[in-house]
Amino acid sequence: MFEDQNIEILDSHHHFWDLDKNYYPFLCNKIDPDFFLGNYEMIRKNYLPFDYERDSINHKVIGTIHCEAEWDRNDQVGETKWIEKLAKRNKYPNAIIGHAWFHTKNAETIIAEQASFDMVKSIRSKPNVKFAKNSIDYSHDGSMQDINWRNGLKLLEKYNLNYDLRVPTWHLEEAVEIVRLIPNTKVIINHCGFPWDRSFDGMEFWRKGIKALSLEPNTFIKLSEFGVKGEEWNFKENASIIYELIDFFGPKRCMFASNFPVSKLKITFDNLFNNYKKIVEKFSKIEKKYLFSETAIEAYNLNKSLLNTN
Repeated sequence: MFEDQNIEILDSHHHFWDLDKNYYPFLCNKIDPDFFLGNYEMIRKNYLPFDYERDSINHKVIGTIHCEAEWDRNDQVGETKWIEKLAKRNKYPNAIIGHAWFHTKNAETIIAEQASFDMVKSIRSKPNVKFAKNSIDYSHDGSMQDINWRNGLKLLEKYNLNYDLRVPTWHLEEAVEIVRLIPNTKVIINHCGFPWDRSFDGMEFWRKGIKALSLEPNTFIKLSEFGVKGEEWNFKENASIIYELIDFFGPKRCMFASNFPVSKLKITFDNLFNNYKKIVEKFSKIEKKYLFSETAIEAYNLNKSLLNTN
């Protein structure tokens, strides 16, 4: 572990929020009882660069990518403006994953405005999805089957932006179809495709979808958010998932991420990255370099000169 302790980390997915100044419905309004990790009261407080630096102090974080955090959707670019100002006064973040609805009439206007910020490298736009695997009804508007949503998605290539794909397991196979619509756009799958159901059948179902996505050459995956509602962080199960994903995608398309402060509901930053390091301790130096930093740097087209390499 000593050799790995100072390995450079590019945290490819985390969030900042200031609840005193900004409005995030899920953090400011009534608690959502269906939140995927259960009760999240403990993260309904400010989380800023100072807090992140304190959490990550024992690891060599050279840079981070901020992912949109459910900011007020009536002001989609507002979060980007706030994060950019925050970045100018702090070491982190070094890049931004912004938000834009794809199915609305102003989709291109918002995407173009997001792309006008040098820090914005990708867009995360969560499609409407089924509440559960066996649900029948869900809104077609804004779903991956919505032609307007698909047309908005295709605009990302025009503006040289990646797509951060976040859908539950039961939409992974469907996502293959939309990934093929944008072969020249990098698609980064968030949070391992959410293998929440750890039963044999549940993992087989997840495996079928995630393997199909891995066969598309423009896909990458974030090895992040292994939390399961009502359960503790399980080292053995999560290590197995990480090994499978590295087998499917290869180290050059896999990137570790913290998803802090959300993952704090299940694990500390120290324990999370120490677990990551332990899981891949027998990998080669170059493989570790890709998993912890190079894949994210290359996938998001980051300028290495902007990173904190001290």
